[in-house]
Amino acid sequence: MTIDRRTLLAGATAVAAAAVYPRTTRAQAAGPFTLPPLPYATNVFEPNIDAKTMEIHHDRHHQAYVTNLNAAVKDHPNVAAMKLQDILGKLNEMPEAIRTALRNNGGGHANHSMFWEIMGPNGGTPDGDLFAAITRDFGGLDTLQARFNDAGLRVFGSGWVMVTVTPEGKLALEPRPNQDTPIMDGKRVLFGNDVWEHAYYLNYQNRRGDYLKAWWNVVNWNKIAERYAAAKAGTLTI
Repeated sequence: MTIDRRTLLAGATAVAAAAVYPRTTRAQAAGPFTLPPLPYATNVFEPNIDAKTMEIHHDRHHQAYVTNLNAAVKDHPNVAAMKLQDILGKLNEMPEAIRTALRNNGGGHANHSMFWEIMGPNGGTPDGDLFAAITRDFGGLDTLQARFNDAGLRVFGSGWVMVTVTPEGKLALEPRPNQDTPIMDGKRVLFGNDVWEHAYYLNYQNRRGDYLKAWWNVVNWNKIAERYAAAKAGTLTI
């Protein structure tokens, strides 16, 4: 069998496109909640986060939260019709039979959707109102990063370390266990980092501290600034 030059070039172009353009998701489970596609290729964060970790994290772990969340609300149309932030903000009002599933899988869906959004290549540096808030509430970016990393190291087992934001723009540091989110307490998340082992173990093994330090290299401060403005405008959701 022979392959002509045109076929070979077409194949090479397809491979290159797959490495550059945003990923599409696999078949979605039926239900109101869907897995958001990654807005970048899985390899854009190397060597800080490897492509295989990104692929598994997004396509398998996050997809599992979405699938399980849809399964939980399947027989509860009133809940299925709600926005995710409203479900999480009113967990104590949700049907007891699915409350734990909503907490774990709804929280996982919200946390990961935020996580993909606030990372990106060429993310700039904090400036303007965001930088002023970081300076006011943490004493500067270096102090924020040090406190954030320390909080991430002290999360026992699996969880998240997050920065919350009030409608007035005040920032605070909040670690959370498992897939809990400050949204469950009526708060809004400005940004956060996943410290479950599935977020870093392939590359860092048990060196969570190294992962936490490297993660700042992939933070998209431009997107976080957009979320900060949305929080002050009252439009930030998850």
